Order: sequence, then structure tokens, then C-alpha cells
Amino acid sequence: MFGLPPVPDAILGGILLAAIALCAVIVLARTIGLRSFSKMTAFDFIITLATGSLVATAASSVDWSAFLKAVVAIAALMSIQVVLAYGRRNSRAVTTLVDNEPLLLMRDGVFIDAAMAESRVSPGDVYAKLRGANIQAMSEVRAVVLETTGDISVLHGHDFAPELLRHVRGAEKAGPRHDDEARSASSKA
Repeated sequence: MFGLPPVPDAILGGILLAAIALCAVIVLARTIGLRSFSKMTAFDFIITLATGSLVATAASSVDWSAFLKAVVAIAALMSIQVVLAYGRRNSRAVTTLVDNEPLLLMRDGVFIDAAMAESRVSPGDVYAKLRGANIQAMSEVRAVVLETTGDISVLHGHDFAPELLRHVRGAEKAGPRHDDEARSASSKA
């Protein structure tokens, strides 16, 4: 690629192409903004993964054509991300097409079995998140939500604002639970 013997050419190519590709990604990220590598939606996460793969492709290119193709693909993916972000803000149809809905897994310390089965999340996974949120008793848990990114959020304390569950699938059906007789996946775990 640089007219050197194979080994020095490969070393120089790896260093130089990786640096150029990284600079291109930095310029694109600075131009597009902080959203470039967010994990707000599954699509954002996919863009982040694809960008990493394309930077590796650019860094290991054996000719300028392949390098340019990888850099253009990065720019195209980030541009699509910007267009979809605007579409999500202005169109419910685009939002429905691109985004997963968050899913309520637990309400007032009680697992929602149907949601747990649908999401294929085990009670053990939820318990790990509860421990990470420093939950001392199940009575502290107001809600556990499987977010659009696959992360699990824990709302805890004595009270919480109901609007925090707006747009969360299953929240409208699972009103506040205060009965001690409720049984679910928590008793099976």
C-alpha cells in the first residue's frame, strides 16, 4: 500500500490507517454530537458496534479503496442515525418502527411472570440488578423496567412519580400492588 516491503508496509498501514479512521470518527462524532455513541435505543447501540467494526476494517485495509469504503460507511451510518433521531422526535410511526418499548418486569416487589417469560429475563438477573441498586428489602422496590437498550432500571424508595412509567409496556395493567398474598416468579427463584 505504501510501496514498502510487506512487514513494514503492514505495520505502517495499520498505524496510519487506524489513526486516520479514528480521526474521521472523532470529526464525525463532534459534528453529529453526543448522540453518536449513546445507548439510548437498540439502533444507537448497533451503530456503535458497527462503527467499531468499520474502524477495524479501515485499519486493516490493504488498499485505499477499501479504506475509503469503510470510512464512507461510518459516515453513512452516523448520518442515518441523525435522520432516524429526527424522525423519532417527529413521528410516532418512526419511533414504533425503530425502538423497542421498555417492559415492566416487577411492580411493588412482585415479579410480573408474563413479562419475565416474554423478555427471557431470569429472576436471578433481576436480583443482581436489585443488589446493584443497594435494595435492602423487596418492599423498597417500586418498579423494575427492562429498558429499550436491554439495561434493567430499578425504581425504589417510598414513592415515585407515575410518569416515570409512561411509555412502559405493562405499566398500565400493573397498578400499585399492596397485597402480601401476591405470588409470582419471586417465589420460584
